[in-house]
Amino acid sequence: MAKTWVGISGWNFPAWRGMFYPKDLVQRRELEFASRALTSIEINGTSYSLQRPSTFEAWYRETPDENFCFAVKAPQYITHVRRLKDCEEPLANFFASGLLHLKHKLGPILWQFPPFVMLKDDRFEKFFDMLPFTGKEAAKLAKKHGDKVEGRSFTEAPADLQIRHAFEFRHKSFLDPKFMKLMKKHNIAFVCAHGAAEKSPYTEEPTADFTYARLHGEGKKFAKGYPDKELAAWAKRAQGWNKAGIDSFVYLSNEAKEYSPASALKLTELLGEKKIIPAHRQIKVSKVRTKKTKKVA
Repeated sequence: MAKTWVGISGWNFPAWRGMFYPKDLVQRRELEFASRALTSIEINGTSYSLQRPSTFEAWYRETPDENFCFAVKAPQYITHVRRLKDCEEPLANFFASGLLHLKHKLGPILWQFPPFVMLKDDRFEKFFDMLPFTGKEAAKLAKKHGDKVEGRSFTEAPADLQIRHAFEFRHKSFLDPKFMKLMKKHNIAFVCAHGAAEKSPYTEEPTADFTYARLHGEGKKFAKGYPDKELAAWAKRAQGWNKAGIDSFVYLSNEAKEYSPASALKLTELLGEKKIIPAHRQIKVSKVRTKKTKKVA
């Protein structure tokens, strides 16, 4: 049965302390808390550097065994520096870095591209052919890793593990019908980037058996997070996808990031999801404070 996963981008943000996180919660327990309040979280650190297997193991241990998954941001080294060229080894290194330790908690892998990357040749088609879509394929790829992760790799995964991929673009050339058809062929989601920069492509058309939406919400309308009316509309969209047999992943990562958890909690409530938070740490959506705080980059 299809479902919707709702989350936030990252979990370490100073402005969330005292707003989303209880004031007396120690920082090392923030992931534990957030993963019990919401059903998914995007891992940001994987975008900037290769993590270690021990780190992924810790993340796995600290989060619930049921009704929770991570979305993992792919390395910028592949998307921004290499721009998908000659990236067989970096791709193998990424899969060998430990993310397979997440097992069934591994949700979609998010591939984000900068505005200067546009659709102009066959590099995406070739890259799609390299991507693993099962645990068996991911483990096989991971074993081809280079020296960069030698002695600190993990290359095992359940053979039937589903590996999902979502691509977020910043150039409208990717709205090409032939390219959309190619994404459908490979079961890759075209990220629905709501309220993003003006030049970012936007579509709500599913190109896979799941959808991936990132609610950026820039401008005055979203200065204190997503308004209830907008969240209700997103709940309706997600429910529509679910009725069609399509899973959906929705992440709140708007410009006023300090309000993202409150918006995510409200959307979770609208979808009828209930999360278990340790009794002494319980919070209610209606009481999540959204006072103005100094923005932290």
